[in-house]
Amino acid sequence: MINLFEVKETNEMIEKENLDVRTITLGISLMDCIDSNLDKLNRKIYDKITTTARNLVSVGEEIEGEFGIPIVNKRISVTPIALVGAAACRTPEDFVTIAQTLDRAAKEVGVNFLGGYSALVSKGMTTADELLIRSIPQALAETERVCSSGFCLQLHQPWLYQNRYQHGCCQTDG
Repeated sequence: MINLFEVKETNEMIEKENLDVRTITLGISLMDCIDSNLDKLNRKIYDKITTTARNLVSVGEEIEGEFGIPIVNKRISVTPIALVGAAACRTPEDFVTIAQTLDRAAKEVGVNFLGGYSALVSKGMTTADELLIRSIPQALAETERVCSSGFCLQLHQPWLYQNRYQHGCCQTDG
C-alpha cells in the first residue's frame, strides 16, 4: 500500500524534477503474417497491427491519469521485418512497401514510433537481410514513425537509424 509520504514524494518528482515515463512498448509478433504475395503480406501486417494495438494509446492515457505520471511515447515493436518479408520481397523497394504499411498502421493507432524495420545479421546475412538494409535510407525518407536498425558486416559496427536521422552509413560493394 502506498503511504501519504510516497504520494507527496512522487508529486514533487513530477513537478520539480519532470518525472515521466519515456516509453511504453507493445511487442507484436508478425510471424503469422508471412506470405509470399507482397500485397497479402502488407494487408496482413496492417490488419494485425491495427487490431492488436488499437487500444494502446488510450490505455497509456488511462495509466497516465491513474498514476498522474506522463508517458512521453507510445511505441510498437514488431518481429524483424527481414524475417517477415523474406518470402515476398525481391527488391529493396518491396521492403519499402512494408515500411510504408508499418507507418500507416502506426498512424492509424496513434503511436509515436514503430520499431522492427530490422534484420538479424549477427551470425550471417541472408538475401532478405541485405535487401532490407539497402532499403533503409528510402524507407526512412518515406515514413514518419518507422524506426530501423542494421548491422554493417564489412565494418563490424552497428549503425542505428531512427526516424529521419541517420547515425551512420553502411556501404557495401556491388
